[in-house]
Amino acid sequence: MFRIACLSCLLLLALPACQRDAAPASTTPAASADAAATPAVAAPPLQDVVERDPSYLIGISYPPVAKRYPGLAAALKAYADAARGELMQAVAGLGSQKPTAPYDLSLAFSELVVTPQLVAIAADGSSYTGGAHGNPLLARFVWLPQQDRQLTATELIPDPQAWRDIAGYVREQLLSALSQRVDADAPPPAERAQIVKNASQMIDEGTTPDPANFAQFEPVLGAGGKIVGLRFVFPPYQVGPYADGVQTVEVPAAVLLPKVAARYRGLFEGG
Repeated sequence: MFRIACLSCLLLLALPACQRDAAPASTTPAASADAAATPAVAAPPLQDVVERDPSYLIGISYPPVAKRYPGLAAALKAYADAARGELMQAVAGLGSQKPTAPYDLSLAFSELVVTPQLVAIAADGSSYTGGAHGNPLLARFVWLPQQDRQLTATELIPDPQAWRDIAGYVREQLLSALSQRVDADAPPPAERAQIVKNASQMIDEGTTPDPANFAQFEPVLGAGGKIVGLRFVFPPYQVGPYADGVQTVEVPAAVLLPKVAARYRGLFEGG
């Protein structure tokens, strides 16, 4: 699994058990009885970080909306702390040596969706600890403000068979995009065949019907504030080489809705 999966595991371990175990009873504006009974989580202080040292640079920025929701603030800080911890471990490994270029961590959290029902935050950045380029950092946090808890892909779509259908849809879109990119470059036929073969294998491996492969997603809202689709986000190396960058596939609500857990269908247009 990819480097980002390791950070996500650290994040989940850092979240309070009350957040992991709480289950929403409703998607209506009124808070559920279970949510009301959940002990409040103290919000950690979220302050943008700028650190400079001859051996490393760190820049981390947080979105203002996170300060409204203690659980979300804790999740973002845990992710950032995990990324910073990895960088500092690499710096410590230098000992008295100086890197040819300073190690650095650049991480920005930005608001994607902010409504009374949903808050979605994107984490994007990179961590450089030597080599030709930095390691990408990518995560998405979809928050249910009324329960102050994260909505995961597994919780949203709990049926394993449903992920087979979603994976097939996503794979088809990625293969189509791949074909268009290769055709635009117009390589010789033999080279084209090899490029498509290698990239298709990465797509197949990165889109097996495991919810972990689709853990990073963004809700796409319509004019009425309901979800009209989910945009699944794939970091470099998951479904293509580093040069292809971040890739996304938007799956419309019409495809998703029959597979969505009943308690969350009200968030979707047509649900």
